Amino acid sequence: MSSTDYNSDTLNDMTPEPIGARRVVVLISGSGSNLQALIDAQQHDRLGGEIVAVISNEPSAYGLKRAHEAGIEAVVLPHREYESRDAYDGALIKVIERHEPDVIVLAGFMRILTPRFVQRFLGKMLNIHPSLLPAYQGLNTHARALADGASSHGCSVHFVTEELDGGPVVLQAELNVADDDTVETLKDKVHAREHLIFPIAVQWFLQGRLKYSTEGATMDGHLLPPYGMRLSHADAAEELDEDVAPN
Repeated sequence: MSSTDYNSDTLNDMTPEPIGARRVVVLISGSGSNLQALIDAQQHDRLGGEIVAVISNEPSAYGLKRAHEAGIEAVVLPHREYESRDAYDGALIKVIERHEPDVIVLAGFMRILTPRFVQRFLGKMLNIHPSLLPAYQGLNTHARALADGASSHGCSVHFVTEELDGGPVVLQAELNVADDDTVETLKDKVHAREHLIFPIAVQWFLQGRLKYSTEGATMDGHLLPPYGMRLSHADAAEELDEDVAPN
């Protein structure tokens, strides 16, 4: 479990614990492409739980339509209607707690969370970030990678802590940066990997295999390295090919 690369056989070895149905709340701000990947995984019994609510701080977020179409409760909680970040997070906590989630998934939720919020749900929140953390924390990751002439790039799933994009990394997918890549082409490549690894990490958590500790993330009781598990170039390509292959 502590190896740098995580091969396809291990990725597919997801025997769940004998537990009841798990509840997932997803937070979004935009189009919700990662939300769609989670919905697709649930519909194919590859999530390990049920998405019981999608909450957005942006009323116009397209992800709300994705939730409606999938029969999932969609909740709009506009942050502009609250006078402070703390007031908004207090209201958000109440909405989330009504749904009694086992995990809270941040799928493009463009809000910096208050310490109060993070501490309330510490160890139960997973986020997807478009870089190989700890590289390129924050925004504009693709442009920054290209500006630095990076030869590789990717995405990371990590536990949410008070440090922005600084929580324990769970799983990463790495890709090569081509000489002719632009911000848009690199974004598309990374999105494809995000849609691959995010449902996997959520399923691991819901199965009880993935856990948060003060020392870092653990998988099947083993402490993961600081960069988590990494899906290599070849493994990522193989998994993507299998994902789009006809049945």
